[in-house]
Amino acid sequence: MSTRAPLIEKKQNRDLPQINERIRFPKIRVIDTDGAQLGILTPREALQIAEEKELDLVLVSDKADPPVCRIMDYGKFKFEQEKKAREAKKKQHTSDVKEVKMRYKIEEHDYNVRINQAERFLKAGDKVKATIMFRGREIQHSDLAETLLMRMAKDLQEMAEVQQFPKKEGRNMMMLLAPKKA
Repeated sequence: MSTRAPLIEKKQNRDLPQINERIRFPKIRVIDTDGAQLGILTPREALQIAEEKELDLVLVSDKADPPVCRIMDYGKFKFEQEKKAREAKKKQHTSDVKEVKMRYKIEEHDYNVRINQAERFLKAGDKVKATIMFRGREIQHSDLAETLLMRMAKDLQEMAEVQQFPKKEGRNMMMLLAPKKA
């Protein structure tokens, strides 16, 4: 148990943001609140400057040589980042995969209904998985099913591109269509 405690402690320290006393580099490049460079200092000197201004010393980039730190209000900085993340999440559209199922002996009207469904899904920005199901000996006519799927791809070519061409999966044949990028 005693060997495990330091590992947990190290992991928790790694997850914490590197601010103020947690910055452990011999020399760092310091940037002031207005974006002016104060030069290369020791973390202790930089922390003293930050404390005089009643602000925090925050590690911005540890990949640079020397690492870059900025003097700022960390609470405000963290709030702004969370706010930006929420805004980005609002604007993000997750594309789902919607399925359109049919049989290869489908009537013309039913086929048109499936085409309209697929169009509606594609306009909403979702991918469409067109599936043809086989029963019993119908699987012998997989060439007819493939022809039907290619016809569907041709009918939807103005708004969709084929992401995965027709392929057999067990007792089904499926094709994946994705909305065209405008």
